[in-house]
Amino acid sequence: MVVVDGISFELTVGELAARSGVAVSALHFYERQGLISSRRTAGNQRRYRRDMLRRVALIRMAQRVGIPLADIAAVLATFPPDHVPTRADWRHMSEVWREELDERIRRLQQIRDDFSDCIGCGCMSLDRCPLINPGDRLGHHGPGPRRLLGG
Repeated sequence: MVVVDGISFELTVGELAARSGVAVSALHFYERQGLISSRRTAGNQRRYRRDMLRRVALIRMAQRVGIPLADIAAVLATFPPDHVPTRADWRHMSEVWREELDERIRRLQQIRDDFSDCIGCGCMSLDRCPLINPGDRLGHHGPGPRRLLGG
């Protein structure tokens, strides 16, 4: 363990979990996925550099807005393994994901706005539902539950 002036620069997995608010099992998973790294002691215990706290925080924030772990890993892989993520790195990551997030926001707003019409009808009528059957286009394909019947 690296200690300078009584301050440890490495964390055990339990300490990293407690400080980051992420379960130990999730940290082990992140490590298996290459999102974070540790070194092993002579007793085969994991030790994490303190800057892994920032990396874990970035992972959690990206997950919170719906970015898949594979996409997070792809962006983090562009940085050297020992690199401490900076504000500029976060800006770069957000730029990479901005278009996808904007599209997701647009779809959610559309669903939110259209969903109120469904609730308003009370019956989820397929002839009035702008989400499932806009303009009753399925009615032109015959009677019955067209989506369930197929064709």
